[in-house]
Amino acid sequence: MIPWLHLDIGLIPGGGELRLKRRGAEFSIRLGHNELMNSRLSGSEEAMATLSAERLKAHKAPHILIGGLGMGFTLKAALAAFDAQSRIVVAELVPAVIAWAHGPMAELFGDCLADPRITLKQADVRELIAEGPALYDAILLDVDNGPEGMTRKSNDRLYDERGIAAALAALRPGGMLAVWSMGPDAEFTKRLKRSGARVEEIGIKAHRGRSGTRHIIWLVTKK
Repeated sequence: MIPWLHLDIGLIPGGGELRLKRRGAEFSIRLGHNELMNSRLSGSEEAMATLSAERLKAHKAPHILIGGLGMGFTLKAALAAFDAQSRIVVAELVPAVIAWAHGPMAELFGDCLADPRITLKQADVRELIAEGPALYDAILLDVDNGPEGMTRKSNDRLYDERGIAAALAALRPGGMLAVWSMGPDAEFTKRLKRSGARVEEIGIKAHRGRSGTRHIIWLVTKK
């Protein structure tokens, strides 16, 4: 078996570090012993963008905020799914993840970062959500392994009732909040439903076209 090769460490603002590893053509980003993402498992990240775009077909020239650059799967799917007049802002907290996208993981990204529809910001997605009301048609969040602050504890505020309310306030009428998770979370589902928005909880295959692990995507439509 081909061994994992350690490529780099990325410091998380506020504490902690991510590790980038490679095994042949496969990449892995890890936090401690937890794998946050793997380049072989892209199906659910892509689905978060495509499912959102399907439900927002009536929104012309949509403005989209993606929380978490990761390995670029959600971003590339959003570029393919949303129209040519869309604007996509990507917020990535960890500077090293942005550097990896231009460096060791460049083959995963291809030329998508050169797309003129994209604005890539090294920033906390909560700061962009808080910039003003009714800014976005969609907010797609994939910054942790689920609705809790795994990457850093302060991310809990994205998923509590105030965080949900802030995200919905940042959406235009009929806009959508999408949240990715490794698995179900009944309490988070309850919080979403208490917000008064329309909530869908969907299980998606982690690996396109194959059986096995299913991830969860919540699609929350502002009324």
